[in-house]
Order: sequence, then structure tokens, then C-alpha cells
Amino acid sequence: MIKINEDFKKLIPALTQEEYKQLEDNCMAEGIREKILTWNGFIIDGHNRYEISQKWDLDFETENKHFDSEDDVYLWMIDNQNGRRNLTDGWKYKLQQRKKEILGKKGAEKYKETVGRPSKESLSTIDNDLPKHNTREEIAKTLNWSTGKVAMADIVFKKASPEVEEKVLNNEITINQAYQEIKKEEKKAEYKEKVLETRVETKVSDNIKNGDSLEILESLENGCIDVVLTDPPYGISYKSNRSMFDEAITKRGLLNDGKDEAFELLDKTCEILQRKTADNAHLYFFCSWNVFSYFESIISKYFTIKTPIVWDKGNKGSGDLENDWGNQTELIIYCVKGKKLVNTRRGNIINVSRLHTSKMVHPTQKPTELLKQILEVSAVNGDFIVDPFMGSGSTIKASNELGFKSLGIELDKEMFKIANNFING
Repeated sequence: MIKINEDFKKLIPALTQEEYKQLEDNCMAEGIREKILTWNGFIIDGHNRYEISQKWDLDFETENKHFDSEDDVYLWMIDNQNGRRNLTDGWKYKLQQRKKEILGKKGAEKYKETVGRPSKESLSTIDNDLPKHNTREEIAKTLNWSTGKVAMADIVFKKASPEVEEKVLNNEITINQAYQEIKKEEKKAEYKEKVLETRVETKVSDNIKNGDSLEILESLENGCIDVVLTDPPYGISYKSNRSMFDEAITKRGLLNDGKDEAFELLDKTCEILQRKTADNAHLYFFCSWNVFSYFESIISKYFTIKTPIVWDKGNKGSGDLENDWGNQTELIIYCVKGKKLVNTRRGNIINVSRLHTSKMVHPTQKPTELLKQILEVSAVNGDFIVDPFMGSGSTIKASNELGFKSLGIELDKEMFKIANNFING
């Protein structure tokens, strides 16, 4: 009776689809020529051939091998697998580690039998934080690797996620690539820890305030803001003519939206934010393509502008319907102070449909989902998010829903009341 021991089977790397198909074709054409090897009825070599034989009712021969224990079976299977040409580096390392564990256990048992007490073998350290295997040189010699490569594999198979480990075993990424990724993540964790240690806390009684943004920003502690996400006046005296209804929210004018006053306000705001933002901070300024160069020249005096982000709103706006392309995008100037890390690196085009006029409470209101996607890239637990030109309050609503401390400032008293209802509605 042929039996399957799942632990034995797991010790054998799975064939790729192509390899399995080739083996199946060979067995169908020539029969199963090699014997299926067993120990106490359990297959120890030939799992794939046995599976194919059952599928296609093919004859096969068996040969029973003698071993004193399961550990001896494991050792034989590992040595037998090492002869496979297609064995990946990940599997080579994993099999050798298993072999050393078994030999170590056998050695400890032998030591106890001979000396009468357990072994107290001491282990030194590698890479400053991981225990060094006393068999590293033996593994390196067996695999014809450098001890450095074995040391990297030690780190990978101790710290990598199951998903990364699986990729290494399947040769989708190399041991070196996995090691570098682990080190990169460790550096990120160290950086975040340092940010927490140097964080400047500020007390905010309410997370929305009605008043002059310049005055309210000045009242904050220097270095307390981690992320700025705002939609300042563009200086284009915005008022939409798109809606046929006179009471449409898009036909409501904006304060400080004259060209000169808007750019002067942006300059003064950035000057204050340069002092109020943390040493490592991210800032996002929405703007239109026709004022981008003005915004860029002002903002770049205080912060380092990185990749501009394009918001694809999903439908083209009004304008010259006969001699122009329909504009369905808006720009977001992403800039940094210091080297605040992103949580995840994504493309600079965000596809979120613009809000229908009937759902807007502010003429230039941005979808909460859009703002959430931005915050998910830049904000971490404990960050302080500030929007000096709150408008509808969408930034604050998004921050609340994601659990971030925030402050929104709005000059327009009527709009402040509307935003308050929107945020808490």
C-alpha cells in the first residue's frame, strides 16, 4: 500500500507547470521507467510519477529503502534533492538549513548520551542583530556560495514575509533582492521611529477654525505640521457658468480669488508653512494648468517641488467647445521639506470622478476619496494634517475618516458653517 506523508512531500520543491507537463508526456509515451522509492510504505522519491500513474492508470515499480528514523529519511531526501539541476537558491538554502537542524539535533542527542548533560554550545552574532549559525561555513562550502550570501539568506528566511519567502523559493526574486528589500524596510522603520521621537506636538481645541489662515497658522508651534493638503485660491476669479441653474453652488464666488491677492496670499502662506512644517513634511497644493507656472515659482522658494500629480476627473469641463480639447484634469503640486518617506510609491495620475454639482457644497470641492488616496501615500499614525484653505472641509472629513489629527481654516463665515455641517453630517 503506497502512502503519502505530507511532511515528506513538502520537502520536495514543486515542479513548474512546464516541468510537470514534460514529465507527464514522457510517462505517457515511455511508461514510468524509474522506480518509486518508499520507506515503510511512504513515498520518499517519486511523488509526481505516482500522481501521474494514478491519473492515467500507468504501471510502476517500487523499491523500499531502509532507514532507522524519519530524520534519516529527511537527510537522504535532502541529499537526493541537491542533485536536481533546477533547484533554486532558495530551496538549496532551505534544504541545507533543514539538514543542519537534523544533524544538530542528532549531535545534541549523541552529546547527551556520551557526556550525560545537554550541550551548551554558544552562538556568536551576525549583522549586529541576528544569531550566527555555527554551520555557515559548512553551508557555504556545500552550496559553493560565499559566506556573505549565506548570511543574507539567514536574514531573508528569518525576517521575510511568507509572500517574499515564496518568491525566493520560486526564483521570482533573488536572495540578494529580498535581503535588500528587508534592509530598505528596516531603514524606513528606523526613520519613522526617529520622526516620532522628534515630533512637535501642538494643541488644537477645534479641528476647524473660522478666520484668517495667516494668523491662525502663526499661532501654531513651529515644526508641528506633517502634511499640508490644500486647495488655495487660483487667482482666476473663479465662477462657473456651466450650470443652467442660477442657484448652483458652482456660481458662488470665492474670497481672495483675484489674481494679485491670490498669489500674494499663497506666498505669505508658504513663508509661514516653511516654519510651521516639520523637518520632514509633505505638501500638496491644488492648482489649474493656467496658473501652474505662478504657483511653481512661489512654492519653490520655500519647498522642493517633486512630481506634479494629475487628477483625472473623468469628464471634460466646459470652455471652447469648437476649437479646443476638453480639459478633464487638474494639477496638484506635490512638494517636500526634508525627506519624509511615502508609505507606498504609486503613479502620479489619480482617477477619481469629479463630484456632481448636486452633491457639492463648495464651488471647487474635491472628492473625499481623492484626498484619502493622497493621505494614504503621505500620512502616518500621529501625523498632523493642515488645510489653510478649507473650503468645503473635504480634507478634514477625509482626515477624520482615516483617523488623523487635522486642522482646517476657512475665512468665509458662511462657507465655514456649511463646511462644519458637511464634515459632521
